[in-house]
Amino acid sequence: MARQSHANWARTARSRDPIQLLQRSNVGRLPDLVPIRFGRMLANPFTFFRGAAGLMAHDLAKTPATGVRVQVCGDCHLLNFGLFASVERRLIFDINDFDETLPAPWEWDVKRLAASVAVAGRDLGVSDRKARDCVEACVRSYRVALRRFSHMSPLEVWYAMMDIDALIAMAPDAASKKQDRAYARAARRHVVEHVYPKLTVEVGGRPRFVDHPPLIFRDVRDDMEQRARESLVAYRQSLPDERRVLFDRYRLEDVVVKVVGIGSVGTRCYLALLLSEDNQPLILQIKEATQSVLEPHAGRSAYDNHGQRVVIGQRLMQSSSDIFLGWARGPRGYEFYVRQLRDMKFSPSLHAFSTSQFGRYVEACGIVLARAHAKSGDAITISSYLGKSDSFDEAVVKFAVGYADQTERDYKALQRAVRSGRIKAIDENG
Repeated sequence: MARQSHANWARTARSRDPIQLLQRSNVGRLPDLVPIRFGRMLANPFTFFRGAAGLMAHDLAKTPATGVRVQVCGDCHLLNFGLFASVERRLIFDINDFDETLPAPWEWDVKRLAASVAVAGRDLGVSDRKARDCVEACVRSYRVALRRFSHMSPLEVWYAMMDIDALIAMAPDAASKKQDRAYARAARRHVVEHVYPKLTVEVGGRPRFVDHPPLIFRDVRDDMEQRARESLVAYRQSLPDERRVLFDRYRLEDVVVKVVGIGSVGTRCYLALLLSEDNQPLILQIKEATQSVLEPHAGRSAYDNHGQRVVIGQRLMQSSSDIFLGWARGPRGYEFYVRQLRDMKFSPSLHAFSTSQFGRYVEACGIVLARAHAKSGDAITISSYLGKSDSFDEAVVKFAVGYADQTERDYKALQRAVRSGRIKAIDENG
């Protein structure tokens, strides 16, 4: 398959209804929250892109692919990368969202990431030429890094990571280095000890989450706390024995519903507050895991619990994962994965970047994506296919620009659907 064929965007969108595909992805979601999802998608074409992973999966399935599969992120866009703490408490930069992860063609991640650069570049007001340069820099960094990983042993690839020091070393100037250090300080404040006083209030001598509807609230129609307890019992079984000893030192105090993300809005997500014997807090996020948007096109998951699918995919792709990462099936059959809230998790605002800083950021994303693919897939075969020339890079740039145009058309279709009443959207900020 010619590398140039990756430039093709066949405009299959003429034969598909984006609104129908978006509505189809709402099946099983909490209906009261779906309008918030569409409200968030309406902010601009980039937020639309972030919420339309299923729509792009439908489109990617019709594009050329080599047939070589790896564990893919499935929703690989710029804001699903960021800083977080490793097990050793090092601050690292990596992919941080795996709701759609599945074994699938490696090209799908590369093309979604490249398209996100093109769409975000327009949102940031970057010139068309500079935006194309940034897309090419992202794809080139993926190709070059994958070649480097293809020469490493599997163990060397497994140990490889990009920490904050490596990220700072990539900074193009002193101002960028200073900004990275500021991001690092902000990330280190994103821990439970810092957020706990802001999220809770004492009621009757017990700490309780503060309600903030429609984003954080208690579902009065159900006994959430009892269902959370049952889910956590099942979750405990997914942890290694030594982590169970740690988990058992905490007791459940409170649980609330939390609206998260853009594409995830409407799925069931809870915050669980746990306290140790001396009342030190641990906050876990219990997030519903549903079928990956890739499964209709790449095949069913090997796991009968989608929470396990997410957890195993995350462990396969990340250089280090949360010690509390696990999965459960709740009392009503819903499937969840569990992780710590925050734990130094931090994604910078793209609007804070200069053009050169944006270019460096997308290069870092390309590098860590290459390492993630090299961990689970055949880096030698993919790297040999990509070659040393920029033929593949240029092809994906053309695809990304074409798909950015498509995203803007689909975004306008959503605006029309809301105006006509076909879709209901709510701006939770009024």
